[in-house]
Amino acid sequence: MKAYIRAASCISPQNTFGDVGFLTEPIEAIGTRLTAIEPDYKAFIDPKQIRRMSHIIKMGVAVAQDCLNQSNVEMPGAVITGTAYGCLEDTVSFLTRIIEMQEEMLPPTAFIQSTHNTVAAQIALIFKCHNYNNTFVHKGVSFENALIDSLMLLNENEANNILVGGIDEMTDTSFTILNRLGLYKRKPVSNLSLFADESKGTVGGEGAAFFLLSDELSSNNLAQLNGVKTFYKPKDNTEIIRQINAFLTVNSLKICDIDLIICGKNGDIKNDAVYQQLSNSLFVDKPVANYKHLCGEYPTSSSFALWLAANCIKNSKVPAIIADEKVQPKKILIYNHYQNIYHSLMLVSSC
Repeated sequence: MKAYIRAASCISPQNTFGDVGFLTEPIEAIGTRLTAIEPDYKAFIDPKQIRRMSHIIKMGVAVAQDCLNQSNVEMPGAVITGTAYGCLEDTVSFLTRIIEMQEEMLPPTAFIQSTHNTVAAQIALIFKCHNYNNTFVHKGVSFENALIDSLMLLNENEANNILVGGIDEMTDTSFTILNRLGLYKRKPVSNLSLFADESKGTVGGEGAAFFLLSDELSSNNLAQLNGVKTFYKPKDNTEIIRQINAFLTVNSLKICDIDLIICGKNGDIKNDAVYQQLSNSLFVDKPVANYKHLCGEYPTSSSFALWLAANCIKNSKVPAIIADEKVQPKKILIYNHYQNIYHSLMLVSSC
């Protein structure tokens, strides 16, 4: 299964949204949490609706609208999203009001908008899209399963011009909880020197990335998505290598055919051990790029990686902030794992 990426839009802790340079001026942040740089939403959303939307809904609707604008498509054939945490801001708001109001006379808005499929539903309502609409909530592979569903629809000729995205937000409450679980650094660090600090924990992140997938070849396409694969709790590094080689074989490729590998290294010494082992074995002598120092760690951060890969191929260059090697990639392999439980592979190539 394959599809063409007609357009891609991304809101992240970097300047990635709108008509800006391709990561020419990386944003440095000191701390243990990266916050998305939000645009002026009035250009994409009715001001009357903005005030009723939470942070994650505004991000999702804006990137979806921008994605459609780029591709000159008015109505998507389907809307598919992937999110692990959903609308945390509304969830926390509703739970807080339950306590404060002693479970009486609760306003329903926060509850209605707290469900995981709210972003996809809001996009459909705004565009008046009555086509296929689905949201995948599969933790660290939520976005990948949204992509797989999109590819299946295209392959079965059930839909075209599919709007698919990955989105997650970070709130003060969720950051506090995840920080107590030991996911993040104990001391503030610079995100641009994240990998130099070999210690436990990473930096939290958030963002939204949407793509318009089509089965039609066009000179306007950014890149081609050749395949997506997920696997769960591999028992050792040998199993990971077997899964990667099997994925490449299905796509009639070998590791020597890959021009660039984008990995989900996040600065956590335990998390990064997997990538280090691969760099010394299967990925040896191959250009390897990292991206989570730019967007932070969150379950659907692989959507940022796909946006990055599509633009690398379209621009025929790799930004210096993600890799030292100067290559003009034609085939990019994205390998990411979330907490060494949820592993995923994506293959992106030139059209």
